[in-house]
Amino acid sequence: MKFLYNFLISVFYFAIIIASLVNKKAKKWLNGRKNVFESLLYSVAAGDEIIWIHCASLGEFEQGRPIIEGLKKAHPNYKILLSFFSPSGYEIRKNYEYADIVTYLPLDTYSNAKKFISIINPKLVIFVKYEFWFNYLAELKKQRIPVIFISSIFRPDQYFFKSYSSWFRKALKNIDHFFVQNEESKELLQNIGINQVTTCGDTRFDRVYQLAQNPLKFEIINLFKGESKLIVAGSTWPQDEEQLIPIINKFPEIKFIIAPHEVHPSRIEQIQKKIGSKAGLLSSAKINELDNYNVLIVDSIGVLAHVYQYATIAYIGGGFKTGLHNIQEPVTFGIPVVFGPKFQKFQEANDLIKLKGAFSIKNSNELLEIFSNLIVIKDLYQNACQTNKNYVNQSVGASKIILNYLNELLEN
Repeated sequence: MKFLYNFLISVFYFAIIIASLVNKKAKKWLNGRKNVFESLLYSVAAGDEIIWIHCASLGEFEQGRPIIEGLKKAHPNYKILLSFFSPSGYEIRKNYEYADIVTYLPLDTYSNAKKFISIINPKLVIFVKYEFWFNYLAELKKQRIPVIFISSIFRPDQYFFKSYSSWFRKALKNIDHFFVQNEESKELLQNIGINQVTTCGDTRFDRVYQLAQNPLKFEIINLFKGESKLIVAGSTWPQDEEQLIPIINKFPEIKFIIAPHEVHPSRIEQIQKKIGSKAGLLSSAKINELDNYNVLIVDSIGVLAHVYQYATIAYIGGGFKTGLHNIQEPVTFGIPVVFGPKFQKFQEANDLIKLKGAFSIKNSNELLEIFSNLIVIKDLYQNACQTNKNYVNQSVGASKIILNYLNELLEN
């Protein structure tokens, strides 16, 4: 199995090389790793005490963020090294103020893992959610460096729980501790002999709850909304917009804000063309022109989490493509959330659908029905709002549990 794993890593690398010829993200992935070791040798000094935290991308970073900031506050003598797998995480957070070093993670080969770990020599390693790089994990075990996984979530269909997966399970048993999001994950791990597990929820709730206490204010959005109801569609892909745009004209009395997952000019222009003259850009909207629009398009990054404070209902993108984006951000403002059919891997989405604080749709007809019901049926709307407020209040606190464990580990 080890041979097969390393072979697949090689195949993946070859596929990235081919994809980089036509795909900008793949090219960034390759180029970003060209001088990683040279950069680390320059950044890491003899005697540095390093805590290494790895995130796949931006979403995992937001889950790790409360832990990074908590560790930096409690242990300022340690350097924080933050690594990313994806360019979308690295490019946006390469200047993150609480990390002393931000880097791409080199491909998971035996030689890369050995070299990377020998350079940084971490005292503690934290992987966020479920990035399992087995050559790195093996080298960390060999060096007796503690490895902790946080905000992890496991499902019965994952390869760890298949009959052929003894090699992968053995690697999991070498992890010092798992902090998981739900009891099902804990039970799945215990059923394969892994007992170093604590259920504490998702750390991202701590982050979004903190943001919601003091969000940025946008007077232009407040004026745009006025006395109308406002639907905010966040992190949308073209597949989401196919469901949303046809129903905008069916709600002339409602205002919409669309924040696409990617905000490069061609995507913004694509959305504007589909909607027509009633769509303006948030960055350039003028107060005396707001009456001309019933849709504003968010054309910059970093503001969506704050825009949700103005929403009556939120639609969350990704559910018709790769998987649902962040629903915690709108939920923390106590509003109903709606999304596409691919939500099963997200604990909070499953929970809130059962509690009727969230709603999944398969097409634009179902979306029209859900929006109509939430707008017209006051009890349905108010119950969804209260459900989501209660859920957030019950979900905060995971970061404190994890930080207590890590602080004790570092002090011993």
